[in-house]
Amino acid sequence: MWRFHLFLFSLCALSSLRSAEKPNIIVIMADDLGYGDIGCNGATALKTPNIDKLAAEGMRFTNGYCSASTCTPTRFSLLTGTYAFRQKNTGIAPPNGPAIIRPRTTTIASILKKAGYSTAVIGKWHLGLGETAPDWNGELKPGPLEIGFDYCHLLPTTNDRVPQVYVQNHRVLNLDPKDPLWVGTRVPDANHPTGSIQRSTLKMDWSHGHNETIHNGIRRIGFYTGGMTARFRDEDLGDEWINRSNQWIEAHKDAPFFLYFASHDIHVPRMPHERFQGSTTLGFRGDCIVEFDWCVGELMKTLDRLKLSEKTLIVLCSDNGPVLDDGYKDDAVEKLGTHEPAGPFSGGKYSVLEGGTHTPFITRWLGRIKSGVSDEVVCTIDLAASVAALTGTALTDDSCLDSQNVLPALLGESDAKGRDHLLQQDNGGINFGLRMGDWKLVRMKTKGKSQAKVSRKERANEEGLHWLYHLPDDPSEMKNVSTKYPDKLKEMISKLDEVIATGRSRK
Repeated sequence: MWRFHLFLFSLCALSSLRSAEKPNIIVIMADDLGYGDIGCNGATALKTPNIDKLAAEGMRFTNGYCSASTCTPTRFSLLTGTYAFRQKNTGIAPPNGPAIIRPRTTTIASILKKAGYSTAVIGKWHLGLGETAPDWNGELKPGPLEIGFDYCHLLPTTNDRVPQVYVQNHRVLNLDPKDPLWVGTRVPDANHPTGSIQRSTLKMDWSHGHNETIHNGIRRIGFYTGGMTARFRDEDLGDEWINRSNQWIEAHKDAPFFLYFASHDIHVPRMPHERFQGSTTLGFRGDCIVEFDWCVGELMKTLDRLKLSEKTLIVLCSDNGPVLDDGYKDDAVEKLGTHEPAGPFSGGKYSVLEGGTHTPFITRWLGRIKSGVSDEVVCTIDLAASVAALTGTALTDDSCLDSQNVLPALLGESDAKGRDHLLQQDNGGINFGLRMGDWKLVRMKTKGKSQAKVSRKERANEEGLHWLYHLPDDPSEMKNVSTKYPDKLKEMISKLDEVIATGRSRK
């Protein structure tokens, strides 16, 4: 009898192995790109032909989400499959912040590495480096290589925060040991160039919160000195990510690979390469969207050239919704015109209204995903569990606590279902949104920045901590119906409390 059971077990294991697929996987994450910022989602003030082509050849999601309305918590959740509010210190990482994702944490990279993939992250990191703080002149570890990546080429924080250097694997690239890099929170001396005392010299003026160290004619958050041979020019970031990505893809084209391509476009300071400047009527914000679209096109060209397009699953997403004035005077507000960055939604970056997390989401795998449009709810936090299912890699019970396997929906399979509920958080995990089917609950405990279509004053005058919206009738969340549907409100509050309190939502 035991031999018969062993035979059945072997058949099941073989069946699972055969059902597993190992396409190359590229996750392209934009920064601050709103739902309405791309042509296939309705934008007419600018053109995004490469993103539109990706959507036309794949599946465009009308209910695609990120998990948080700022960068660090969304990136944490994408990689770990766990809501960021469950771990302390997952708000916007400071320049000298330590590694937020600790070694031995299961991540999408470690899942795919276990499945036999080569893994790389190229672009913006903003998840901290080092044990207690980055050692900018020594080994920067732990970091991406300690959580499943084989290679990294990074912007270590975000470009409005210092320092403006590349980190490759465990070191600052091109750093001269005779000119050490210092990064701090206090001005190092009275003559240090800052945006407050040398404002007339700036190539882009600041509006708020960005008035410390000047580099490349732009002031930043934080202070740094030295490392002159390691510093980069803002205008070259897009080209740098593409050149490094193309080199890495070329070197790993003969076996399955995972590339997390984390663009800095269209985050501030918006300083696109000169060849994109003036390419739109929307100022540098629009020009950076065009630059990001170019990056998408270059990656697609590389896959075509290497005959990898039918062997590669591409996921395009954004880390949060849009923001206009985010600290710099770059004409994003003045030149907006009729363009609606968040599309039909209220709110944006920093907000738990739909505009904060309801963002562009596209999947393409030529020959495998049929082109179309899906209304299923999917989220970047689900990529971990979904690629585990795709590659036949088992998840431990204590990992990826909130990642749902929505692989059939991502692949556009008929009758596939996405999420039945999704929690949305702000930067600090204080304010929450909960979507369940057609309903949206908003729980506000503090005021936050957003680009809402309904004013904060109007919202502040509404009674109660919770607001309820019926999204099909009210996608802009302008009509609080909590008093009209008290039972639904009670059900939604109970579900939100359950998701927060139980410590996990993956079953």
